[in-house]
Amino acid sequence: MTDQTFVLPDVGEGLTEAEIVQWRVAPGDTVAVNDVIVEIETAKSLVELPSPYSGTVGELLASEGATVEVGAPIITIGSMDAATPSSAAPVTVPEPSDPGGAVLVGYGTGGAVSSRRRKPAERPVKASVGVVAKPPIRKLARDLGVDLSAVSPSGPAGEVTRDDVVKHAEQASVFRNIETPEWGAVREETISVPAPATPAPVDDAREESIPVRGVRKATANAMTSSAYSAPHVSVWVDVDASRTMELVKRLKASPDFADVKISPLLIMARAVMWALRRTPMINAAWVDTEDGAQIRVRHYVNLGIAAATPRGLLVPNIKDAQNMNTRELAKALEHLTLTAREGRTSPADQSGGTFTITNIGVFGVDAGTPIINPGEAGIIALGAIRQKPWVVDGEVRPRWVTTVSGSFDHRVVDGDGISRFIADVASVLEEPALLLD
Repeated sequence: MTDQTFVLPDVGEGLTEAEIVQWRVAPGDTVAVNDVIVEIETAKSLVELPSPYSGTVGELLASEGATVEVGAPIITIGSMDAATPSSAAPVTVPEPSDPGGAVLVGYGTGGAVSSRRRKPAERPVKASVGVVAKPPIRKLARDLGVDLSAVSPSGPAGEVTRDDVVKHAEQASVFRNIETPEWGAVREETISVPAPATPAPVDDAREESIPVRGVRKATANAMTSSAYSAPHVSVWVDVDASRTMELVKRLKASPDFADVKISPLLIMARAVMWALRRTPMINAAWVDTEDGAQIRVRHYVNLGIAAATPRGLLVPNIKDAQNMNTRELAKALEHLTLTAREGRTSPADQSGGTFTITNIGVFGVDAGTPIINPGEAGIIALGAIRQKPWVVDGEVRPRWVTTVSGSFDHRVVDGDGISRFIADVASVLEEPALLLD
């Protein structure tokens, strides 16, 4: 038997480092080829790494929470079989562009593999015990910060389901800020300032330092690059979305959409697709090349949807959204949202976007000036939809009103194109029948 050293591989994202999130094995455990041994977090996604070796785990060379460079050793495995499982066919390796993606390029496929750990009782418990729930549901609960013991199960065998966890998390988020911490009992206090040569002590109760890494680091770099390279121009318009709300109500009641989640975001997405077709420069991008700058116009739409997830801000996109009908787009939006919420968004789903929608209305926000996603020329925001007084035919009536706002790269598109695009989106929200053309 020889010791095989497994180094952190390049997972096909063009990244140079990753964080060790959770070891799935311990020294002394027995593993087979393709058993998941560790979960890592890159700047784009959570990735489960399968073992390329079979044998006995020797030493874990990187601790949980550590950031490791690609190519650095992370684990040793005592192995006599370093390529493929014994008496088995060669491991199938997906191409890097495969969006369904194995968890790792060049190291075999993902999927559930039976564990061969020898000491399961010694492994730390990561979720509530005494609750019937499958491992994926436990992971979802952990990612969403949900205590499974507080969730009311609805499964036929008394188990906690995915819907139970998601519903509990949504309810918790509504009341999360109701209890506001009290100010201290002392109205004022004096903090003595030490001599200049002596560093000032840090009060741990008043401040904390959060390492910038993973998704937060990638988001910060991308937003800084976009904000200081693309000259942003922002516009907005108030919209009477009453007919959009009526359409949403009808679609929810339609048998054709009985198994699909319907929301105003779906109509917004359709409106954006319609408006992009009329002003294609909004779907373009500024590209710097060795031969000079170019404007690249895409004749397809990979529609990005900004998603707030337990891991931070992600922008997965729906590939070739221009070819989808309303039902197909609704299904794609539902899949995108659920995948992002469960932390299963793949790197391929986050690359290649051409235009982005951000639904800030779900947070009760009316409008904003969002930063453009790198590689795109625009981003549009859907604000909260509220009943407000609105003048209709000379009379003030209660109507469902929202604000559509957006930011655009002024190098790519001029003010008339920007204004026409926003006006087109507003027109569809006011009269969805325009989509019938």
